[in-house]
Amino acid sequence: MPRPASEVETVRLEAQVSVNVYEQIQRAAVLRGMTLTGYLIATGGEDARRTVEEADVLRLATEDQVRFAKPLIDPPAPNARLARAAKRHADLIARR
Repeated sequence: MPRPASEVETVRLEAQVSVNVYEQIQRAAVLRGMTLTGYLIATGGEDARRTVEEADVLRLATEDQVRFAKPLIDPPAPNARLARAAKRHADLIARR
């Protein structure tokens, strides 16, 4: 359960930006009816979330999704090397 806003730990963030960038950000905040801090948190937080998601989520084309899922749904029979490896593994685990 998320903590109430009054209990959320915060940190201070400082940045040096050009006057032009500051004025543009300030104007964008006003146009959205937000404070400068609120605007920076909203836009920076959303961009950060999207950036992390893009790094963490693997997206596959439909053809690749099918190619990936097919062996999971209908796995091929194990070949001789896999059968030997499974037996070695079972023997090692059984000895413990």
